[in-house]
Amino acid sequence: MAFRVSILPVITVAALCVSAFGCSQGQRSIDATADGQSSSTAPQTVGLVEDVLTEEEQAALTPDMVIQSLKEGNGRFTRNDLTQRNHSAQVRKSSNAQFPKAIVLSCVDSRVPVEDVFDRGIGDTFVARVAGNFINTDMLGSMEFACRVAGAKLIVVMGHENCGAIKAAIDDVELGNITPMLEKIQAARDEVDFDGEKSSSNAEYVHLVCERNVRNAIDDIRSQSIILSEMELSGAIKIVGAIYDMDTGKVSFLPESK
Repeated sequence: MAFRVSILPVITVAALCVSAFGCSQGQRSIDATADGQSSSTAPQTVGLVEDVLTEEEQAALTPDMVIQSLKEGNGRFTRNDLTQRNHSAQVRKSSNAQFPKAIVLSCVDSRVPVEDVFDRGIGDTFVARVAGNFINTDMLGSMEFACRVAGAKLIVVMGHENCGAIKAAIDDVELGNITPMLEKIQAARDEVDFDGEKSSSNAEYVHLVCERNVRNAIDDIRSQSIILSEMELSGAIKIVGAIYDMDTGKVSFLPESK
């Protein structure tokens, strides 16, 4: 009898742990399904997400569906509830082909982990990065490949608060190749109508320049790429802007404009 008394609490605790773990993994399976990560008919079993997007699944997506997917992923990121993925399996499954949902143009800032910010796995997104997230020929060619050739449905130009490149452009920093690079951002600085102090120490002004720079990049994509402009006009893709808040991890999408 003493033996039975000592083991019952262990069994009870173990059962509770299994139950809780199963519920957690079941919820993750539901979340993953809602976000297009796995089949809606897949059983809610314990394990990591292994699926990568297929050509058929990519074709069924609309730009608005992809935007919603990124918003939901960012919500998980801000809650510290990232999807658990089997990256080794995803690497193997995506080795011969890729069918991403979107391409994100971001700053190079090490504090902006793009895939994590949107809770994306291997094969989900193209990511292009340059200090100040501006447009040049290389970026346009990469976006044309992502959308016209590889089938991505969305272009996101994402700036971020407290951007060092934006601040350097405001301050007219001169240093090696940084100087000509900043010239591509300074148009945004000059276009912002602001009555307060126009300096890199003024957070409100820096934010406005950051947002203007994102909008300028979107305008450049539309004006400098016939391929992407026509795809947007046909509804095949959308080109949108966003700002990443480094204090909260939240991504705010800018109102869409044409």
